[in-house]
Parts: sequence; structure tokens; C-alpha cells
Amino acid sequence: MAGGCVVVAVYKPRPGKEAELAALVRDHVGDLRAVGLVTDRAPIAAIASDGTIIEVFEWVSEEVIAGAHAHPVVQEMWKKFEACCWYETPANVPDLQRMFISLTPLD
Repeated sequence: MAGGCVVVAVYKPRPGKEAELAALVRDHVGDLRAVGLVTDRAPIAAIASDGTIIEVFEWVSEEVIAGAHAHPVVQEMWKKFEACCWYETPANVPDLQRMFISLTPLD
């Protein structure tokens, strides 16, 4: 696949970690961009009614995603995310079961 790769990430906050998770989501794409892993496309992040955060952003390529697992910036980022959330499947978020979805922007 040539070009960027848009991904949807779904984060379910651990109890009491909602603010910490929101801060990580706001900042992590900039950290990934600084080391050339994501494009300049602006990410979109929003909160579902159950508190789950849904984020859409663009990696540089599928190849970059495959190699990101070994990148120290990504490994450190994952440690921070795992401390404050669980990764979730979009189909498990009740709001995403509707045809037209309305979410609260994460500002």
C-alpha cells in the first residue's frame, strides 16, 4: 500500500484515569509526528457516552506501522497508554452500534 494509512484507535479509560488518558490522546500524535511516524493530517478524537475515546489519525505507511512496534518512542507511549486505558474493539462501544454516531469532541 502506497501512501498513508488511516487508523481508528479506541481507548477505554481505567477508573480514575480519564483526564490522564485525554491528555495522552491530545499529545501522542505530535510525539509520533516528531519522529516521522505519522502524517501532517490533523487527528480527530472524540468521547463516546460511556467515556471511551475514539481517535482517527494517519500513519505514514503500513510499513511504518509494522516497524513502530520496535521504536522507543512508541514503546514508551504504549506504557503510558496501558497505565490509563484498555484498548477496545470499536464494535464493543455502544455508541458505535448506531448508523449515525454523535460523539463529543475531545478538545
